Amino acid sequence: MIGAVIAMQSEADILLDEMEIFRSLCVSGKKIHVGKAYGKDVAVCICGVGKVNAALGTQLLVSKFDAEKLLNFGVAGGLNDGTKLCKVYQIESAVQFDFDLTQLNGTKIGTLNEYSENYLSLNVLKAEFEKKKLGTSDRFNDSAEDYKLLTAELNADIRDMEGAAIVQAAYAAELPVYSIKAISDVAGSGSTTEQFLINKDKALKNLKAVLPDIFEEL
Repeated sequence: MIGAVIAMQSEADILLDEMEIFRSLCVSGKKIHVGKAYGKDVAVCICGVGKVNAALGTQLLVSKFDAEKLLNFGVAGGLNDGTKLCKVYQIESAVQFDFDLTQLNGTKIGTLNEYSENYLSLNVLKAEFEKKKLGTSDRFNDSAEDYKLLTAELNADIRDMEGAAIVQAAYAAELPVYSIKAISDVAGSGSTTEQFLINKDKALKNLKAVLPDIFEEL
């Protein structure tokens, strides 16, 4: 069983449109759809925005639906010239850039207490998606301070609000985890909110077009 953890309904719909859904239910306030897509058994959890929602949704798929591997996909923000609007990328490593135990442990920003490195590695597909580094936090903003932290210190390429939390939960469950992102906005190109609203649908259309390639490898 593939467990797909998706933040927003609009993101999940690109997969649900292609699924034969056997049952739909609500568990701990999360909508979950179980069925088959591209020949694979899949349970889709629409977890909601943010790290706690993402971790809860991931654990529900593991504990209640026996997920054997985990997939996260959706739109995200680009941070540099190497990320193009509406293009699809796969995530090779992820960090929670709002997690900071530096003063207590002397570790780099984003280093979880149970790990020695701040970035956690993901499984990657053989399909021709460029690999990028992801920064995750519970913030959607145009903060110059966050941008400096993400780019100058952490060398992240993409930012979102769920990905690294899903990776943390996958590590705890000892399951493979994959993440695919389509760029809806790029920092430094005007308001990220305005870009998101303009580009979200096109980004999701491009992401939907590659779902068969993704599921072929899972």
